[in-house]
Amino acid sequence: MNRQVKRLWICAIAILCTTQYTHGMSHESVFATQILELRRGTIVLAILSQLTTPRYGYGLLQQLESAKIPIDAGTLYPLLRRLEKHGVLESSWGEGETRPRKYYQLSAEGQQLYTALLEEWSIMSDTITQMTKEDTR
Repeated sequence: MNRQVKRLWICAIAILCTTQYTHGMSHESVFATQILELRRGTIVLAILSQLTTPRYGYGLLQQLESAKIPIDAGTLYPLLRRLEKHGVLESSWGEGETRPRKYYQLSAEGQQLYTALLEEWSIMSDTITQMTKEDTR
């Protein structure tokens, strides 16, 4: 099975699982749930894209919000710590600040992960674009 077909199967299974999860919900609730799931699936890529240079948590939060990628601080900070624990991010404490700030940046492993996720995102995006074009014919 080639990679594109495999990805389509994974997407189909995810949709079926989510559909079962949302059974009986109102149309608005189903839509909100699907948007939330879509954002959850892309948030790591969005975060990694902003950490090619050192950023502190609150600055990253503001950067994401200005890019129309809202994320709650209670979601961002644990995610940053988890990515650091897995070796994806490196951190250091800023010196000379009025109050200490922890700066995060991609590690070498994180850069590899970011590159791979970006490639996957590009393939998936192209596939979805192609599928939706075919759908509108």
